[in-house]
Amino acid sequence: MALALSSRHGCVLQSEIRNMSIECSRIGGINLSQGVCDTPIPDAVVRGASESIATGVNTYTHYAGLFRLREAIARKQLKFSGMQCDPENEIVVSAGATGALYCAFQTLLDPGDEVIVFEPYYGYHISTLLAAEAVPLYVTLEPPGWTFSLEELERTVTPKTRGIILNTPANPSGKVFSAAELSQLADFADTHDLFVFTDEIYEHFIYTGHEHRSFATLPGMRERTITVSGASKTFSVTGWRIGYAICDARWAKTIGYFNDLVYVCAPAPLQAGVARGMQELGDDYYIGLAREYEARRDRFCDALSCAGLPPYIPDGAYYVLADVSRVPGSTGKEKAMHILNTTGVASVPGSAFFQGGKGNTTVRFCFAKEDGVLDEAMGRLQLLA
Repeated sequence: MALALSSRHGCVLQSEIRNMSIECSRIGGINLSQGVCDTPIPDAVVRGASESIATGVNTYTHYAGLFRLREAIARKQLKFSGMQCDPENEIVVSAGATGALYCAFQTLLDPGDEVIVFEPYYGYHISTLLAAEAVPLYVTLEPPGWTFSLEELERTVTPKTRGIILNTPANPSGKVFSAAELSQLADFADTHDLFVFTDEIYEHFIYTGHEHRSFATLPGMRERTITVSGASKTFSVTGWRIGYAICDARWAKTIGYFNDLVYVCAPAPLQAGVARGMQELGDDYYIGLAREYEARRDRFCDALSCAGLPPYIPDGAYYVLADVSRVPGSTGKEKAMHILNTTGVASVPGSAFFQGGKGNTTVRFCFAKEDGVLDEAMGRLQLLA
């Protein structure tokens, strides 16, 4: 038999987000494609990590994470969402939110199980599902409000459907699902006996007029929900890879075992740094974070409008999809490359967030940048006007 790649290799092709980051680096441009979050790390988080390194917190942790971090996560979850969780048995710290989601899929999905995904979607959700040999089913959110149809959900679900992914606030659309929409999804999940995998990594990036509600706090949803979040975005530590899953103890134990198998543990001193941040940073930090990013959103969306790239104003997170219908190019990738080559500003083709050739009239920008960098990018984009 000839040597060959495994049948799984197709699910780990380089993402368009990373491709555009490479293209941006090649020309020395401003990277608004990847959500790397270039803003400063809170001092408490830095001190917590550096002091832990100095005092010897450098070996393996429990496979579910440092207990002090799990305690801090439980306190934070209770404070901000009202959800009570047991740090001993219901929280697993993993290698980022993506790691937590991967371990949850390995625990709860069998090959061939179907999972409903809303599009525009985050590509890593799809890749991680495929790595678990699950089958994504797509339900399209319709702009400008990125709304879904219950009728389409009912047409999509089959006897093989095992779960649904809910990303709120969402990447790339910035949609925050409303209380009414969450209630509809809760009824749907209950009717069809589905797991609900939530990605709530942008939970603190919520803008005026909107409110984040953890899906697990809805009546009857605690048992079937795997709540996934992390510190990457909130503390600007995307490279630290500190994420976590919160769920019923029946699922958490095996999620922890898969976490041990694949990652052993998240980096010990970085876990300690995140724990310190969660312990010391109060309401003012989180409120200030949302207001700071809302101001960035408003300035950036105004600049996109002036450049002739009408934005879909996000409710939360720190991305914005812009209409690039008037930009030269027949595909989303060609349009994104035209913007990059003309202005030196990198975006992501909207087609990276849809299946079936859709999304070619949008690109995604990330505005999680320090003001000076964002100002320079906004000025350059006016070359398209």
